[in-house]
Amino acid sequence: MRMYAYLRASTKEQDPLRAKDSLLEFAKSLKVKISAWFIENESGVKLQRPELFRLLETAEPGDAILIEQIDRITRLSEGDWHKLKSIILDNRIKIISLDLPTSHSFANIDDEFQRWVLSAVNAMMLDILAATARKDYTDRRRRQADGVVKAKDEGKYKGRPENVELHKKIQSLLDVGKSYSEIQFLLGCSRHTISKVKNRKI
Repeated sequence: MRMYAYLRASTKEQDPLRAKDSLLEFAKSLKVKISAWFIENESGVKLQRPELFRLLETAEPGDAILIEQIDRITRLSEGDWHKLKSIILDNRIKIISLDLPTSHSFANIDDEFQRWVLSAVNAMMLDILAATARKDYTDRRRRQADGVVKAKDEGKYKGRPENVELHKKIQSLLDVGKSYSEIQFLLGCSRHTISKVKNRKI
């Protein structure tokens, strides 16, 4: 069995490497070497994540994906979670999560019956934690939306502040004839942001 580590943060401002030491320490305690690291800044509510799917293509049957928490791999809707889980199960890839003790035994278990029982228990726990992660996400979004409504009612809402420095860089690149794709690659911004800058003066 090879073990691959997956680290994710939702935004470019967050550090996905925050949990690296915890994963290294856990792997060391099991005397297992982490074969490769897959690291990305992508939202957990998105099914299509480049590094996650590169990991799934790399891993072979019997290999394991090590994560800090279940919400690192999913904050997906129920439908998208079942799609992702099907890919994982069909390829017989194990999920070992620091916050899911029932998954820890996967690293060193050889008995087929015990492995089958643990797989069944683990699948159930994964569903529960995946649902919890999704609920946490939707609850936070609802609270944020409620806060915006309240702030608007009180005349205090100003919206998200613009990233003036980013807009200036985009404008500079537009001025020298760079394409949208080139600007996206250089600055890591969205096409919508580029279009917004192009259609008005900063």
